[in-house]
Amino acid sequence: MNSKELTSGIVWAVVQLLLGALLIWILWQLQSLIVYIAIAAVMSLIGRPINKFLAKKLHFSNLLSTVVTLLVLLGALTFIISLFVPLLIHQGENLSLLDVDSLKEKVAQLIEQISVYFQLDSRFWDQQLSTENLFKNVNLSLLPEFLNQILEILGGFTIGLFSVLFILFFFLKDSNMLERSILTLVNNKVEGRVAKSFEKIKNLLSRYFLGLLLQISILLIIYSLVLFIFGIENAFVIAFLCALLNLIPYLGPIIGGILMLLLTMNSNIDTDFSTVILPKTIYVMIGFIVGQLIDNFFSQPIIFSNSVKSHPLEIFIVILASGTLFGPVGMIVAVPTYTAIKVVLQEFLAANKIVRSLTKDF
Repeated sequence: MNSKELTSGIVWAVVQLLLGALLIWILWQLQSLIVYIAIAAVMSLIGRPINKFLAKKLHFSNLLSTVVTLLVLLGALTFIISLFVPLLIHQGENLSLLDVDSLKEKVAQLIEQISVYFQLDSRFWDQQLSTENLFKNVNLSLLPEFLNQILEILGGFTIGLFSVLFILFFFLKDSNMLERSILTLVNNKVEGRVAKSFEKIKNLLSRYFLGLLLQISILLIIYSLVLFIFGIENAFVIAFLCALLNLIPYLGPIIGGILMLLLTMNSNIDTDFSTVILPKTIYVMIGFIVGQLIDNFFSQPIIFSNSVKSHPLEIFIVILASGTLFGPVGMIVAVPTYTAIKVVLQEFLAANKIVRSLTKDF
């Protein structure tokens, strides 16, 4: 290799590095747009069965079926928001009228009741959880202002919402738009395989996301019944939050359980600890555990086996590995990403023994 070829190779390598860095910088600057596209893509997969049903079974035109599907998805989103906005406003009003002295007395009363019931040394609470130490560095007067800031941030999502709806409309109207855009970058020799992989991935992920909705609905019904039976305030909203947290595998149920426990105790803070708070909290947590057992041993295995066609142990390992590497976000996207990878491997490496074993149910 002469010096001219060596110089040319170095220059080309530097140019490639610069182009790669430029691409990464552009993607970083456009991260909001990428998030909008990703959300719209997921929503289009959820709405795809509705759109196909309207078009094929009810013979709606493409435009009409797209509009109706979009309205259904938007109606579901509006319903969810309608659950939480009044609750936030109500809590904001409560915080603005918060009697700090009364709250301190209630906490002190609860601590005293716990100490008596479990026969704990009062010095433990005096040192660790005394009301003086508990409220010493907390300025509760800032809570209403903090809540207002959260509401302002939520208001800023209006642009994002309309952006997602705009992109979602065209994804539903032309379900092959994203696919065609990617196929233009693919070699003609493998274009057919890529197109086939896209179609299979869309079908599997549509079933997976619909399965998740069914999973959340089952938990919502169980949690709501438990909370309603024991007279917990805002039972449906609390149940929905705890069910929604199940979208984060393994970590979500733990957070949901702690949330349900705290809100149950807070709902009855004015009552006696030993005769009301403790028994009611125990019963609610038993209901929560029953819901989790049903979800872990019935709902999830059925969803994974019938939607993404993967063994529960296989899914467990993938989610755990993704959580270790990428945290909670990795756990959420683990199953869809793994399913897409399996489809691509089956299409391009079908002869491989390991791939054939992993995709035997496809």
